[in-house]
Amino acid sequence: MATEDARNLKDLHDVVVVGAGPAGLVMALGLAARGVSTALVTGPERGVDHRTTALLDGSVRILEAFGLWEGLAPKAAPLRDMRIADATRRLFRAPEVTFRSAEIGLDAFGYNIENDPLRLTLMAAAMAQPALHIARTSLTALTVGEEAARLDLADGGQLRARLVVGADGRGSTVRAAAGIDLATRAYPQVAFTATVRHSRPHEDISTEFHTESGPFTLVPLPGERSSIVCVVSEREAVRLLGLSDEALSRELETRAASILGRFEVLPGRGAFPLTAETAERLTAPRIALIAEAAHIMPPIGAQGLNLGLRDVAELVAIVEEAAARGHDAGGPDLLERYARARRPDIEGRMRAVDVLNRSLLSDVVPIQGVRGFGLYLLDRVGPLRRRVMKLGVGSRAA
Repeated sequence: MATEDARNLKDLHDVVVVGAGPAGLVMALGLAARGVSTALVTGPERGVDHRTTALLDGSVRILEAFGLWEGLAPKAAPLRDMRIADATRRLFRAPEVTFRSAEIGLDAFGYNIENDPLRLTLMAAAMAQPALHIARTSLTALTVGEEAARLDLADGGQLRARLVVGADGRGSTVRAAAGIDLATRAYPQVAFTATVRHSRPHEDISTEFHTESGPFTLVPLPGERSSIVCVVSEREAVRLLGLSDEALSRELETRAASILGRFEVLPGRGAFPLTAETAERLTAPRIALIAEAAHIMPPIGAQGLNLGLRDVAELVAIVEEAAARGHDAGGPDLLERYARARRPDIEGRMRAVDVLNRSLLSDVVPIQGVRGFGLYLLDRVGPLRRRVMKLGVGSRAA
């Protein structure tokens, strides 16, 4: 079993991962399984998280390669088809488009899983990994030296590492210690989230209604349940939060055009302001940032954690190669290679989500026309549609 006593970890690790969200756990597990000396600082205990995450095909492949998907698969629902419907009342409306995973040779575009089972399953795997040292405490200070970084912990312990991986989320202590600023873009929207039980089967189809305030998305969960992400104004989010369960059930059912029958809202509604944040640098001396410590995306297009897992896959591969050659896991060449590999993907996905979101908010007729024509082309032009599907899921499918 993994040890949890930070005071006993005086030795020098190749890598210390700070943060035990899904990306941090996958990072630590991937490194430890490859023989890289790794410690994990979990941070504070987390509360209940009723949200869900759509793990797209590229992420599923990463989890399979790390030996982690088998434990997660029974808790997830496949997303075999994705339907987009224009629910605006504007002059130019886009045609309804359905993307089918079978068209690009996949059983599913990905799988939707509730956040708590995702994180707890990964934590159980971490606790069972004998090569991974776990410190169930928080980082209080980080000091970077020429040969290693020192981490001071809230329980009085210390760790030393060649490389510190910041996987500690949007309020990252590692990022702050490195003096890395965030570029932030705030949107006039809030993502209202809920889970519903419905009277008709979802048939593994995810449906996204485009509205004037943003997407309203139904994503399948196991059984006759779906998660909902409803992007609205702040005022509307406050109103939805204040509705009774019965009133909210009817409201969401109406917004969904009753395509899944009658709704019953389950416990755990929430609301989260939409922002896009990007670290101005992905690295600093002996520090690399991944996932939400490096980039925060609006919940549009299911790109957030999927982008973070691609960070993980890239950094694990680079560190594994360095360790095999006896090189410094936190050396400047390694860090430069990681930043160079990841920056185009991060910036490209950020731009794509921003353009999509702004096109929904815009009342400018030419922009509405371009959005509608773009969806028309995706519906009619098979090679273009298949190319976009492959890019969207991060898949290597032929």
